[in-house]
Amino acid sequence: MSQTLVTEQNVRAAVAKNIAETLRIPVTKITPEKTLIRDLGAESLDFLDMNYRMEQTFGIRTARHFIIEHVEELFGEGTAVDENGRLTEKGAEVLKLRLGDHHDLQAGMELEEVPSFVTVQSVANAVMDVLDSLPQQCTYCGRPEWKSDDGTHIQCGACAKLAVYASGDDLVKDWLRKVQEEKKLF
Repeated sequence: MSQTLVTEQNVRAAVAKNIAETLRIPVTKITPEKTLIRDLGAESLDFLDMNYRMEQTFGIRTARHFIIEHVEELFGEGTAVDENGRLTEKGAEVLKLRLGDHHDLQAGMELEEVPSFVTVQSVANAVMDVLDSLPQQCTYCGRPEWKSDDGTHIQCGACAKLAVYASGDDLVKDWLRKVQEEKKLF
């Protein structure tokens, strides 16, 4: 279900705020197209802090594993990364679909280079994907009475319990299966 209670604008603002707090930079430096590593100076440990902040801000579970790990799990070892730790054609193609068509994202690049393509917008998209997994009815009372008083958390208007969403990892796997059906990549 595509929910409308937490807007993309609210998500982008909260994501920017969380990134700014994690990286200790002014929120005004954060725009959707900025990459977290190259443009904003994030390091690998910063991603853990950012994910934690997103989960707390929105009441969701973000993906714990990188998309490449899911490709390898679902479609076989060597599908996305070759024996030398480099992206395969299929790995590069799926990343372009997910992260945007970056011209320097290509087959043959070292796997360690891939996180440098994550943008503020791709983080916001991942949060929206989880929020859009909002069920039709409340998991606890079965009523379809969703509300959001703060613009970030969705709760049931009948029983006041917070919404329960699909996990980021489950959504990535579902997306990969859909890509497989539509594009026959794997």
